[in-house]
Amino acid sequence: MSLIAEPKGVKRVMDTQCPFCSVQCKMQVIEEVAAAGSVPSYSVVPKPNQASEGRLCIKGMNAYQHALTAERILHPMMKIDGKFVQVTWADAYAHIVRNFHNLRDQYGQHSVGVYGGGSLTNESAYLLGKFARVALQTKYIDYNGRFCMSAAASAGVKVFGIDRGLTNQLSDIEMAECLLLAGTNIAECQPTLMPYLTRAKEKGAFLIAIDPRETGTTRIADLHLRVKPGMDATLANGMLKVLLEEGLVDQHFVDHRTNGFSELKTHLESLDMKEISELAGVPETLIRQAALAYGRAATGMVFTARGVEQQTDGHMAVRNFLNLVLLTGKIGKPGCGYGAVTGQGNGQGGREHGQKADQLPGYRLIENPEDRAYVAGVWGIDPNELPGKGVSAYEMMELVHQQEIRALFVMGSNPIVSNPNANFVEEGLKKLDFLVVADFLLSETAQLADLILPASTYLENGGTLTNLEGRVLLRESAQPVPGEVKHDWQILCELAGSLGRGSLFQYQDAEDIFDELRLASRGGVADYYGITYERLRQEEGIYWPCPEPQHPGQRRLFEASFPLPDGKALLTSVANHLPQERISDAFPLYLTTGRVLTHYLTGVQTRRSHSLAARDVESFMEIHPKTARKYRLEDAALVKVASKRGEIYVRCRYSSDIREDTVFVPMHWGNTQNVNKITNDALDPTCRMPGFKVCAVHVSPFVAE
Repeated sequence: MSLIAEPKGVKRVMDTQCPFCSVQCKMQVIEEVAAAGSVPSYSVVPKPNQASEGRLCIKGMNAYQHALTAERILHPMMKIDGKFVQVTWADAYAHIVRNFHNLRDQYGQHSVGVYGGGSLTNESAYLLGKFARVALQTKYIDYNGRFCMSAAASAGVKVFGIDRGLTNQLSDIEMAECLLLAGTNIAECQPTLMPYLTRAKEKGAFLIAIDPRETGTTRIADLHLRVKPGMDATLANGMLKVLLEEGLVDQHFVDHRTNGFSELKTHLESLDMKEISELAGVPETLIRQAALAYGRAATGMVFTARGVEQQTDGHMAVRNFLNLVLLTGKIGKPGCGYGAVTGQGNGQGGREHGQKADQLPGYRLIENPEDRAYVAGVWGIDPNELPGKGVSAYEMMELVHQQEIRALFVMGSNPIVSNPNANFVEEGLKKLDFLVVADFLLSETAQLADLILPASTYLENGGTLTNLEGRVLLRESAQPVPGEVKHDWQILCELAGSLGRGSLFQYQDAEDIFDELRLASRGGVADYYGITYERLRQEEGIYWPCPEPQHPGQRRLFEASFPLPDGKALLTSVANHLPQERISDAFPLYLTTGRVLTHYLTGVQTRRSHSLAARDVESFMEIHPKTARKYRLEDAALVKVASKRGEIYVRCRYSSDIREDTVFVPMHWGNTQNVNKITNDALDPTCRMPGFKVCAVHVSPFVAE
């Protein structure tokens, strides 16, 4: 049902782009009203664009439903005696200021934390970072993108000197003779990209997929390596060893463009292929076949996603796949490169401009004196006013639990479902003295809030987003906000004013904020200075880095050198790393998690879309029939899945497409179906990514108590 009343016979066309995955497909939402007082009807058509080439998936086709649902939060809501009561914006801001000031006076300025989201526009993400550090002066800010890209981001910075989702354009895919997809299910997570893969195959490309289960993506592969959960880095070691033994190293590239080869060579020579095969759970013949296909191809690309990255060794696992790229010299030229397939709509831009605990806009580092001085100058404050770095997203939840963080401001995120060990997180959030959530739907986290601020949706909130290629896109506002809803950036500016810092948050619109972001990023790694709204309207999208208004944007990175001190990339010796949590008699199966085609992240939006919810009403556990019979589980029956941290109840689904030692549960449901109640909260030591993709579980039939 529309929240905007329309007269009879009106046809309204809303130009926008999908709010979900990192492709950011362009589209039109068309509203028609047949008669006065009648319910509007909607249709959605894709618009031509360079990334999706005019395609939309089922999520994009139905995204308008959550934006127009009657479940929208339309007014500020304060919890009084356990129930939400509508209040004015003035009362809401006064309530926030009073609580924040009291807690800061009693427990210090860092007792208030800020928790953001990877679907916020670049403008909102930038402003949220500035708000935390300037208006609140707290060091505690991070965001749910920590669970999306942190392993690939940190690996890219260390190995290449820069973190951008793809090192080249999507159009390079069909020029590749070999494609290696590690831990990515593009068919369900970024389905509008599938034609790039199928066209490459039509031209003769050999496609290798690494995944513990059969998926829509692995089904089009020429070779599927069913790796044991958590053993991706070991599998990559096997491929690297074959490349070395078979003379498939591009020695000229290695000698002139990399450091660390001799150490890596010694390490690989010490490894045993039989042991690698046993650890990875993949036959040696298949490891060899994959290595030869990639090594012998003249051109090739490697893609990683959450299957590789959401591990307790995710950072090093990605670096081992980057070793494959570097040893064969397949980077910096057409048909070659690396891609971290971003999950969230603006997971790329969200981390570039200040939501991460240690970063300032443009990928500047908050503990670097020069970076602090530059950004402080743009913001009009003394560098000494800027706090130091905080901690990662899950570590913030630990500090909440310990009551070092006493109040939390959450914008566009649902940490109670997205964090690992979710029971622990929920217990912590309930301990907070004050919880504020800015969102447009009542998420599981918002239900715990003391105050909810109504935010705008993708149809209403214009701004820029950066897709998985590093291409900056402009999403125009398509309709007015309903009720008393405000845009994220308006909430932040008005709240900063109430906190006494309004003079530093004077913006008329999102473009004003972007112009300041451009300046704040100038000279940084993620340099947006040359990108303007005017250019984006004319050119559709522009790749960063783009240092000057006349610069075309850098479509392909590393053609001549890498942005490291000597211009060379870093090869790395990676040990065979066992998962932090392993199976036992008490917990004999591996659990891995992921997505399904019809839902997105914690499902807050897609579960409000009747067309999407009807296709996947409830969660499920995918299990091999042989394994299911061993544990007396009936197909389609309710089952209990338990780990050391908790238990969930989901529907059993037989599938011969998964390893017999592994079960799979998607991540899009909350409450008793929330898989993150049982996932492992151990963190990667480098990037602080939780080990979502591997934990040990026990499965049993559901028994009503």
